[in-house]
Amino acid sequence: MSVFVPPTVTPPAKPLGMLASVREARRNVLSIIPGIAYTQPIVTGTTGPSRWHMVQGPEGMKRIFLDNVGNYPKSEVMLRMLRPAVGNSLFTSEGAQWRWQRRAIAPVFAARNVEALAPVMTETAARAAGRLAASGGQAELVKEMLSATFDVICDVALSGREHFDADLYGEAITKYFLTVGRASLLDFLEMPIWVPRPGEFLGRGAVKTMHRMVSAAINDRRRQGAGPLDDLLDHMLRAKDPQTGRTMSPQDLLHNMQFFIVAGHETTALAISWALYLLANDPAAQERAREEARGVLGERAAAGGDLAAMPYTEQVLDEAMRLYPPVGMLARNVLDDDEIYDRDIRPGETVFVNTYALHRHEDLWERPHAFDPDHFSPAAREARDRYAYLPFGAGPRVCVGANFAMMQAQIILATLVARFRFAPAGKVPEPIMHMTVRPEPGVTLEVHPV
Repeated sequence: MSVFVPPTVTPPAKPLGMLASVREARRNVLSIIPGIAYTQPIVTGTTGPSRWHMVQGPEGMKRIFLDNVGNYPKSEVMLRMLRPAVGNSLFTSEGAQWRWQRRAIAPVFAARNVEALAPVMTETAARAAGRLAASGGQAELVKEMLSATFDVICDVALSGREHFDADLYGEAITKYFLTVGRASLLDFLEMPIWVPRPGEFLGRGAVKTMHRMVSAAINDRRRQGAGPLDDLLDHMLRAKDPQTGRTMSPQDLLHNMQFFIVAGHETTALAISWALYLLANDPAAQERAREEARGVLGERAAAGGDLAAMPYTEQVLDEAMRLYPPVGMLARNVLDDDEIYDRDIRPGETVFVNTYALHRHEDLWERPHAFDPDHFSPAAREARDRYAYLPFGAGPRVCVGANFAMMQAQIILATLVARFRFAPAGKVPEPIMHMTVRPEPGVTLEVHPV
């Protein structure tokens, strides 16, 4: 049986110096991962004055995400890239500020609430299928899926998208990733965060564009009052810390809504796009997914209640996120002395949580670079270490919207695979990470009704 090995990133041929590291990190964060990271659980090195560790073994991941989580807050460099857009929101805050926001937001994504949102996702999937049917036989799937998932997150977060221009908002996100969201030489030189980076100036317009739309939606809701709506914004407006009585300030609301709108549609759209690219290049896997989906759905769009009967769709999505995790690498600061594997971890150093290499590690996966949805068969799941596959993180800070994202992705993917045959058409995409792992220059496929 032929095996499809999709594109990945070629590791550097030799250790990178400071300038080469800056150049590669600005082009593609994944290109700084050394080849040894795919065979070892931890790699240690220095870049200029900085000592760092890349961790890509399950035991190390558990140490960072769970056992000693308080010792590894998000790095100042990473926060510098994120805070202009999302401030001190759930994703970037620590300690008490994080805990009370988590308590306020988590109920929105409880299982019963996510299940109640399935009809919104079904309608979105049907509209996406309609757009593909009218595409003339070829479509760029990243753009299509971003539009689809933006519809869902706007309905869930704001009960509609009347204040949003999806194209303009999407352009602002991309510009932000390419300016503020890129590493700077000043980061590698460990200059204080208060020293402005050039990208911060270049990305100000993108931040203003995104914040203007989100603020308009929030202000309109404040004028209307609570009413019958029960979306994410309503929960945030009502949220109160049971210990202090604190409620969200206008800035808290803006930054948390901004974070959930960006994260809630970008990562899911990328997972679906990568999944469709992989299926387009593996006709046998695509046919298996189609037979399963058509056997359950026939001609209708998928609903939440259908997903348990379509396990292979979930396997395909899991395999897509294994090969192309939404966020391939995160940086963490080190507060106190620790030991991971055989390495002394010292205060002030940087630990890279290397999900991309974890998901392709030769000790953890059979044919790690090949597309094989049976990596996620029930037997394979049962045998695998919990910390070998982390598309949504783990521990107390696991992604609060993971169930929401997976339901949305499964409903859309099953609907599309049941109705269309996909085949390669455009350039082979390269996985490039700035904030998220995007396929560049996109995923262009032939799209033909079944």
